[in-house]
Amino acid sequence: MSTSPSLFERAKTEIIGLHRYFADWYNAADSDQTDFSRFENVLGEGFRIVTPDDGRIIDRDSIISHVRANHSCFHGDFTIEIEDVRPGWEAAGVVVVTYIEAQCRAGVWTRRRASALFTESSSMPNGVEWRHLHETWLQAPEAKQA
Repeated sequence: MSTSPSLFERAKTEIIGLHRYFADWYNAADSDQTDFSRFENVLGEGFRIVTPDDGRIIDRDSIISHVRANHSCFHGDFTIEIEDVRPGWEAAGVVVVTYIEAQCRAGVWTRRRASALFTESSSMPNGVEWRHLHETWLQAPEAKQA
């Protein structure tokens, strides 16, 4: 007898999968086979993100536009790694998950801790929708070369 994955396990799978999607979407060599609806569909109505740079709150439509506009902006020099995925609070159909996102952009690594709120959604590939995301730098990003 098999049991279905827990809400936390589904959210963890979604976090890892969406960040793999971002690596493909932003890297020009892989981006042509990347379906934008994969990203757009998993953000629930009312989704918001709190950015690590200045704490701005960005709504769903704005983050969708931003991601779409940055398609193929890297040329093999962008990677994302997800680490330390942990369950937080959970109640009927809702879970908070924390994780560390490490990004390498053109040889410069940054790390941020994220807290994400998910709700169950049977129509989504991993059974969850993103409802809220808050990111905080774990260290200041390295200065960009002029």
